[in-house]
Amino acid sequence: MTILGMMKGMRVAAVVAVGVALAGCTGTMFTSNYSSVRDAGYTLPSVPLDKLPSKYQRQVVKYATGEKPGTIIVDTGEKHLYLVMADGKAMRYGIGVGREGFTWSGTNRITRKAEWPGWTPPPQMIRREAARGVKLPAFMPGGLRNPLGARALYIGSTIYRIHGSPEWNSIGRNVSSGCIRMINQDIIDLYNRAEVGAKVIVK
Repeated sequence: MTILGMMKGMRVAAVVAVGVALAGCTGTMFTSNYSSVRDAGYTLPSVPLDKLPSKYQRQVVKYATGEKPGTIIVDTGEKHLYLVMADGKAMRYGIGVGREGFTWSGTNRITRKAEWPGWTPPPQMIRREAARGVKLPAFMPGGLRNPLGARALYIGSTIYRIHGSPEWNSIGRNVSSGCIRMINQDIIDLYNRAEVGAKVIVK
């Protein structure tokens, strides 16, 4: 190995060591990748990290709970969703939640998972939006403009979903009609980790 090669290797090792040390000090480990993604024929745009607060970026955090790994815990106040992991940790995601009058809480299960789901607005939403002069479609097929985004996790037999959204800048806000919104890159990550039948706690 050349001297130049050895120096490069030392620099890489130093960077890795600093990253590990920081993760150990803070108890967090960023795992987010919000670059452009090609998925099922669609191209998801990248998310500008300089405009997305770090507390809403996907990361592994320390998380004390008596719930089993695989449980999904939604903290609507913090605007965070936690996927419980082993050893006192959780994968934490930033979310958008129900606006005033549309928040809810409870315990249920994930009953279905779907990639690029179609959207059928519930009748009450169609009526509500019509009163505001907005005409919603009876059905919208999956795609980049679909409000359910790239993936959806269906909660029990309710009308609520944990789903992606093309509006990444709505994360951290009270914006939905009760569903839990996530960045598309994050819902793909959660979709790949969460199982049908997983317990969901919304508080």
